[in-house]
Amino acid sequence: MSLAHLLLRQARQQPEREAIYHGTALHATAGQWAARSAALAQHLQEAGLQPGERVLLFMRNHPRYLEILWAAWWAGLVVVPVNAKLHRREVEWIIQNAGARWGFVTADVAPQPLAGLARQIDIESAAADDLLSPLSDAWAVPITARAPQDLAWLFYTSGTTGRPKGVMLTQRNLMTMGLTYFVDVDAVQPEDAMVYGAPMSHGAGLYALPHLMAGARHVVPASGAVDPAELFELGRALGPLSTFAAPTIVKRLVDHAEASDLTAQDCAASFKTIVYGGAPMYLADMQRALRVMGPRFVQIYGQGETPMVATALSRRHLADSTHPRYLERMASVGLAQTPVRVRVSDERDLDLPVGEVGEVLVQGDSVMAGYWDNPQASAAALRDGWLYTGDVGCLDADGFLTLKDRSKDLIISGGSNIYPREVEEALLSAPGVAEVAVVGSPDPEWGEVVVAFVVAQRNATLATGELDLHCLAQIARFKRPKRYVLLDELPKNNYGKVLKTELRQRLRDEAVLSGDLGTDGGTAAK
Repeated sequence: MSLAHLLLRQARQQPEREAIYHGTALHATAGQWAARSAALAQHLQEAGLQPGERVLLFMRNHPRYLEILWAAWWAGLVVVPVNAKLHRREVEWIIQNAGARWGFVTADVAPQPLAGLARQIDIESAAADDLLSPLSDAWAVPITARAPQDLAWLFYTSGTTGRPKGVMLTQRNLMTMGLTYFVDVDAVQPEDAMVYGAPMSHGAGLYALPHLMAGARHVVPASGAVDPAELFELGRALGPLSTFAAPTIVKRLVDHAEASDLTAQDCAASFKTIVYGGAPMYLADMQRALRVMGPRFVQIYGQGETPMVATALSRRHLADSTHPRYLERMASVGLAQTPVRVRVSDERDLDLPVGEVGEVLVQGDSVMAGYWDNPQASAAALRDGWLYTGDVGCLDADGFLTLKDRSKDLIISGGSNIYPREVEEALLSAPGVAEVAVVGSPDPEWGEVVVAFVVAQRNATLATGELDLHCLAQIARFKRPKRYVLLDELPKNNYGKVLKTELRQRLRDEAVLSGDLGTDGGTAAK
């Protein structure tokens, strides 16, 4: 079976059902979507592309993203979705590494030809119109048969430790992810709508699968990006939306709701479910989100290597404020999702007792087949059927997983382990603090010292001395930052993750120039 059968199934059942919206304008019914994807699939095959070959998608969010995605699967091809903010040299490296022959782009993202492609199509061009023009008998185009273990999605990691690695996701991986959504994340009805504000090249795009399975609608904002006012308005126009959002996007939605004096009931008119993940969601931020927008949040934890599937913290758990460990559960990432096992192990691969911190391991049908053309990295990440995530966390007696940090983010100062997230949580509770990122900086005496990069709330003034006193009241003295750096904003990638690598590089550059790692003084205003 191919993932393309999901589209054919819906198109045959209800061909006139509204399927894809661009803003509030209908872009395609289920029948039109399938007909366009089938037509493009036939053109791809006629051009000589063979099952298993790779097709690049390098574009902003666009309704044709979905049509091209399913056309590739209809033809038995593998999609290579690429972050629209990558530099062309980075994209050309991915093209070469993946061996992609065709590429679909938007002109704003790729105005010039990309090296390595046999053909590059601007999806808003006349050529794209021709390729997606429905055939006289769309159902006559056969779906290329694929086995469960055949590749479907080749996702390149962000490459924070060197060249990105191509995560090989199979038909089974993505089918598992799609079906798991209904069990562990949210029920989906045909009248529901998934809105793609976050990049479709990442987790947001994967959630097209369960929503297609349920016959729900798909909405691409006219802006092609995240505009909170636009998203709230789309929800009011089309019915409550579901979406996937990084914590930074959740914060922007909450800020808009609060600034607009929207009640939780008002928010319910725009949003049914907001699934958040991809970066730490701090306890104070989720408490505020629930207070302002109401119980419409679900947290998931996963990686590109086990897409959207590891653990989930349900809206039921987020609403159960009477539970004696409610705050601990809110700070966790929830329970293992149904098709996977999750464990925490030490450096000898032995399971750790409840509450002890170690590496998080995941096993199940969502876990990748390996890294593309990288057997060494595959062998390091996949051992005895388990994915070694590189994340550090602990399990409680009920099976709730609490993440501490990425193993590479762990700070070891004077022989003691310091988890940046604990320091970040403490600083976020300080008056006037909007965002925080904590990293380790090399130190000749202590090995590493803690450095906190802090962003003030609008119209707030921060003094580093007051921040230090606040930390001392919240956490052990040895964990407190030895330096505070006040910034206007934190560097983030296209998915809203804070780029701690850039912060560490900034500290290294400063050390080279001055050798000064002392505490900053002064204040900052926003």
